Amino acid sequence: MIRIMKYGEVPNSEIFARSMPTVNAAETVAEIIRNVRERGDAAVLDYTEKFDRVRPESLLVTEAEMEEALAKTDPEFMTVLEKAAANIRKFHSRQVRNSFIINDEDGIVMGQKVIPVDRAGLYVPGGTAVYPSTVLMDVIPAKIAGVKEVIITTPPGRDGKINPSILAAAKVAGADRIVKAGGAQAIAALAYGTKSVPKADRIVGPGNAYVAEAKRQVYGVVSIDMIAGPSEILVVADGKSNPAWLAADLLSQAEHDRVASAVLVTDSAELAGAVSAELEKQLPQLERYEIARESIDRNGKIIVADDLRTAIEIANEIAPEHLELCVDNPFDYLDSIRHAGSVFMGRNCPEALGDYLAGPNHTLPTQGTAKFSSPLSVDDFVKKTQYTYFTREALERVAKDVDLFAKREGLTGHARSAMIRTEK
Repeated sequence: MIRIMKYGEVPNSEIFARSMPTVNAAETVAEIIRNVRERGDAAVLDYTEKFDRVRPESLLVTEAEMEEALAKTDPEFMTVLEKAAANIRKFHSRQVRNSFIINDEDGIVMGQKVIPVDRAGLYVPGGTAVYPSTVLMDVIPAKIAGVKEVIITTPPGRDGKINPSILAAAKVAGADRIVKAGGAQAIAALAYGTKSVPKADRIVGPGNAYVAEAKRQVYGVVSIDMIAGPSEILVVADGKSNPAWLAADLLSQAEHDRVASAVLVTDSAELAGAVSAELEKQLPQLERYEIARESIDRNGKIIVADDLRTAIEIANEIAPEHLELCVDNPFDYLDSIRHAGSVFMGRNCPEALGDYLAGPNHTLPTQGTAKFSSPLSVDDFVKKTQYTYFTREALERVAKDVDLFAKREGLTGHARSAMIRTEK
């Protein structure tokens, strides 16, 4: 059963405790990465056979497999995919940054170029669930950014094929290559390249503890978006909220993973009790009951605060992945929210809306990293190059300033490189 605690009456260590993965994957992942670097496709196939219990004939999805998957996808779901993709494109198109140039002084030109990475690797989780939504959320911003080649890696099923819903989403989003591999071996293949998997410049996407650890270890060889932890939801709700709705929203994240966390912060002790009762009523109705049950029992909590202002302060300290504001006039509180991956406003905006259809990205910072990082966006697929041009006359106007600055740092070679150009 979910714990109910009164803020100020229990230690903050309990209020702000986080769900952490219990797996120590560092040594195992390091061995997988080393093996993939040395043996390439063969190692990836060996690990796929070991962990996914299947050895695909080829690591790459063929055109025939894609056509077969599209034929199996019902038209209604294709329509929903297209609708979601349109919303995601609409939102992310507003994130595009433009290059700029400054030329407001004689003889001086400065500027910045915004350049997409050449190749992006996108990890799509598999295993206990299928995530075509993640395909849309990761591929579409990369394509908007102008990435030349977008590669998806995702674990195959026992038949050696990729789930048709994943392939349908990949078709709608415009992925260029799809690799039948998951886990740390897929991250290693993207980081170092194999015969079938080109080396990526950037790897994005959520995954389990082994995927997260692999991304951590290959960072520096490639760029990554974030180290994603277990899924999180925090709901701030007043006493007028519907307890059945709130319980359903908490369970929407609890069913993700046994280490997912679902938290309610409210100013109403009565609502806290009602939501606890609703959780027990709704839990048996879930297909993923055992996963959600363990998540709620281990990591779920209801925090009763004195008022909504305090509830928001608690939310900011936790800095959740998903934050729901189930209150009247939610925009009155938006400016007070400083740390959250994505905010869902009002009583009619469940987090699930953002997972699938609304448009903002669902790949979000977790484990409190929303205090300093952001949702996946077009920015994750571009880099910036700056440039400077000075005529000789322009340099002569500032050479002595460079000379003084360089000598203060004890770098006379720097000073000389500027002053030598002013000598007659």
